[in-house]
Amino acid sequence: MKIEYSEERFREGQVLLINKPLEWTSFDIVNKIRFSLKRYLGIKKIKVGHAGTLDPLATGLVIVCTGKGTKQIDQFLGMDKQYLADVSLGATTPSFDRETEPDKHFPTEHITQEMLDAAIESLTGEIEQVPPMFSALKVNGRKAYDLARQGKEVELKARKITISKLTLIEWNKNNLKLDVSCSKGTYIRSLARDLGYELDSGAHLSGLIRTRIGPYQLSESLSIVDFEKNLATFATK
Repeated sequence: MKIEYSEERFREGQVLLINKPLEWTSFDIVNKIRFSLKRYLGIKKIKVGHAGTLDPLATGLVIVCTGKGTKQIDQFLGMDKQYLADVSLGATTPSFDRETEPDKHFPTEHITQEMLDAAIESLTGEIEQVPPMFSALKVNGRKAYDLARQGKEVELKARKITISKLTLIEWNKNNLKLDVSCSKGTYIRSLARDLGYELDSGAHLSGLIRTRIGPYQLSESLSIVDFEKNLATFATK
């Protein structure tokens, strides 16, 4: 996607495809872009927003809109998404990913290819999914992850989501790599947990890359470093 590095175009609205680095939040990306626009183009005030949160321990595609383009955000939020997910078998964590340490361990020697195929089939299509306790969903006005980090029990209701594609790419000992296409509202961390249950074991998400949002591909995106470099180059012309 072509980006025009001018104040007018950013104010009129641009859609930016950014490859989020590991440990950055989606808001870190938004703040960095807003800061860069101020630093290099002198734009003191401009709307900047992202179209869908990506967890800090995930990398990949984040759509960012600027100026009047922020009115398009809802359109992007409803699009289906695609991920490459690494799942570790044999242990669960409270957050369903690597944010927290394993709390329970399970056997994996009994898992066969046939069991994996059956588990994947059972989790494909329209299913009910319980979101992670460590999520930004609100419980009585408070974010669930704030309550979870205080050690409080958080009960979240199951929601209907759609897994349109769930493909096993690689199985190496206790590590799986999956290609997942899913609807809005899907938690890949919860999918990893549910896969462990289906295998009579435990599992958690150990890595995640968002590769697509609707028709927009990770291969079309820019790193935040390259975005800032391009902006700085334009500003010095």
